Amino acid sequence: MKKIFALSQKDGRPMYLQIMEQIKQLVAQGDWAQGEKVPSIRELAVATSVSVITVKRAYQELEREGVLVTQQGIGSFVANNENLNDLIIHNEIDKHLKQALSHAGNYGISVTDLKKRLQQLSEQKESDNE
Repeated sequence: MKKIFALSQKDGRPMYLQIMEQIKQLVAQGDWAQGEKVPSIRELAVATSVSVITVKRAYQELEREGVLVTQQGIGSFVANNENLNDLIIHNEIDKHLKQALSHAGNYGISVTDLKKRLQQLSEQKESDNE
């Protein structure tokens, strides 16, 4: 297996979500190429010390999202989709932006103010990199 997954009980998120996130990162970074066979559910369960059911759920969710495809009796593969990296990245960014919107709303911060804050953080990051 190309990478040992780092799962944590202290993370607070279910293990299947941690597995999904790490697989998406491997695909987005090119460590797992499109069309490449991925570890079997059983192999990944053993490698991560989680149940087969947990890994199966992660794989099923990744199939639903279009990241993996499974061929019965052959195995699971990274989907062949020229927009796969964009799909993964946009889905992950959208998830975080939705959380930011929710948190901002909880604090009474408007979308306009949130956009301004994001712009400020972007400018600050640019100046830090100079």
